[in-house]
Amino acid sequence: MELQSIKNRFGIIGNSAGLNHALNVAEQVANTDLTVLIVGESGVGKEIFSQIIHSLSARKHNPFIAVNCGAIPEGTIDSELFGHEKGAFTGAVDSRKGYFETVNGGTIFLDEIGELPLGTQARLLRMLETGEYIRVGSSKVQKANVRVVAATNKDLLELTYQGKFRQDLYYRLSTVPIRVPALRDRPEDIPLLFRKFAIDFAERYRTKAIQLDNNANNLLLSYKWPGNIRELKNIAEQISVLASDSQVTADVLQRFLPQASDRTASMALMPASGSYGHQHDSLNDTERDIFYKLFFDMKKDLNDLKQLVFDMARGGSVGMSGQGLEHLMPAKNYNDSNEHSNPIVATNYLPGNPLYYPQPDQLVDHHEEVEETLALSDREKEFIIKALRKHKNRRRDAAAELGISERTLYRKIKEYDIKD
Repeated sequence: MELQSIKNRFGIIGNSAGLNHALNVAEQVANTDLTVLIVGESGVGKEIFSQIIHSLSARKHNPFIAVNCGAIPEGTIDSELFGHEKGAFTGAVDSRKGYFETVNGGTIFLDEIGELPLGTQARLLRMLETGEYIRVGSSKVQKANVRVVAATNKDLLELTYQGKFRQDLYYRLSTVPIRVPALRDRPEDIPLLFRKFAIDFAERYRTKAIQLDNNANNLLLSYKWPGNIRELKNIAEQISVLASDSQVTADVLQRFLPQASDRTASMALMPASGSYGHQHDSLNDTERDIFYKLFFDMKKDLNDLKQLVFDMARGGSVGMSGQGLEHLMPAKNYNDSNEHSNPIVATNYLPGNPLYYPQPDQLVDHHEEVEETLALSDREKEFIIKALRKHKNRRRDAAAELGISERTLYRKIKEYDIKD
């Protein structure tokens, strides 16, 4: 099948060399039974490549199923993939087929393969090597003829060095790797994609299709698109709905792009990372999300504290008693010869004296820093406990509040030994 025919059939837009190469590899490998590993950042469209491979293969009339490995709790993923017998665990009131059994003869797409627990990785390796699997709670070996296409936005080889991913499974999965390029690596495709999304949303919302002027188009190309095609589509939809004029200028577009200051603050917390497969983040996505929440909470507290001190310096009306600064300054021994060296603290502790409001230069000259622990694990555990209490130990609601998957929350509860 010609490359353009594949693009038309699956709605793929773009003519960059990286995209065309990935499509050529997918077409060539489709009519085999080789295992394929699709690599690319989040939002680049990895799932569409799995559909292309299945649709162009001899299995196209058989079942196809896409499974997000990161969305299934660790305690149930073996049952989801391989099935279970009645009574295998609490709640297993009946026997159940797993995905590999239900799509026998077809193709299974395992997205976020790097999130699989090590035990499940061993089961999957056996399935890939021999076509055999065992249901949870059973001793009977069963067979299935299923082609596996996997995808990840992580560096699996790096995870093998960290002991988080089996090396033998990595080499078994990556028989044929397909690398889907990030949107910033195919800038010539960005205006085409934006125009297509703008037309689609104009039809959906029955409005006039938006158009970018030259400056807005240049801004579109200069933005790095960390969310890739998914982010581009979201912004096109926002502008289609909210823009007052169909002719979009750079100033209008800028309002819909994440602010540079916010992105800089976020990047300051992240270790340097280059292209995929070179340098790698030391924090996973879940830990980074919690770290960001901690950072911005601390930033807000610091701003509140600054405002309080400046109001006091100006003699503003701050509703505080004579002991109001006890929360800001540590207690000292005021019986020594330097008891009045710090006017803020000294007058605060002299009987009968009103609260003293120093000048701003005194605030700068006489201050002490109270060091607070910034251990990520302590803050992470604290957030998890608060979320569980807030939602009365309903883990699904707590996970949604924290912005993480239920499986990740389950793992963190075990890691920190959090009791219900």
